[in-house]
Amino acid sequence: MTTATPFPANPLTGRTVVVTGVSRRAGIGHAIACRAADLGASLLCHHFSPHDAEQPWGADSVEATLDSVRAHLVPGARLVDVEADFRDQAAPPAVIDEAVRALGGVDALVCNQASSGRDGGLQQIDAADLDHHWAVNARASLLLVQAYADRFADRHRAGHGGPDEAAPDGRESDFPAMPGSAVLMTSGQGLGPMPEEIAYCTAKAALAGITPSLAAGLAERGIRLNTVNPGPVDTGYMDAETMRMVDAMFPCGRTGRPEDAARLICWLLTDEASWVTGQVINSEGGFRR
Repeated sequence: MTTATPFPANPLTGRTVVVTGVSRRAGIGHAIACRAADLGASLLCHHFSPHDAEQPWGADSVEATLDSVRAHLVPGARLVDVEADFRDQAAPPAVIDEAVRALGGVDALVCNQASSGRDGGLQQIDAADLDHHWAVNARASLLLVQAYADRFADRHRAGHGGPDEAAPDGRESDFPAMPGSAVLMTSGQGLGPMPEEIAYCTAKAALAGITPSLAAGLAERGIRLNTVNPGPVDTGYMDAETMRMVDAMFPCGRTGRPEDAARLICWLLTDEASWVTGQVINSEGGFRR
């Protein structure tokens, strides 16, 4: 009879996780980074606060956001950060390279970055709006995954563990067949209409649609890839009236919180999720459109 392996207290100990879009304490990226730190990870946190400064909710202090994440690090874990504008096609691989330089490698990746604004209904948007959202919300995620997969393969070829590693007694290792993990972020555009966010939805729909194909190609490299739709989440962008309206659309009477998304996403980074890949997971708390 097979005995279940207990879930370790710090399942990401000794691993390095890159999380993009960690610029606001109210954001999902901050919650993901804090949760990954709680689970033992060292982190590279990417941020680009000029985007937030252009939004109605405004920018937060990046240093205060990073200090908040640091408070969750377990002994021996480290945090580094980098600012990068993902409209620049050279920025995504540069972020991964910085994690390799500063932390020795990348074991997992969460592409949480997203651009808001410069959007509207079909008759309001133009080619520049479409290109902007494609560059930040879709292209950057693909380039991040591409660079991560290359560096992950280099790291494991160099003898840092991997899918073919054997246990000391010669038996097949308990190390999961796909030890790497990448998570993309999408929205609920496939579950209901979002007619005033055509450019954003187009880019996010591309990520959901490409998930099975990306996962199939990455599996041979020992990497799982999944996409998460967290549903509506209170990240500080809703006014009080909108919040009351959205709260009423959830069976439990509250809008999703960043921590709700972070728990699922960080679980996908652990070995407990080693048999999950190629999935678009809608984690919306029963949201009723």
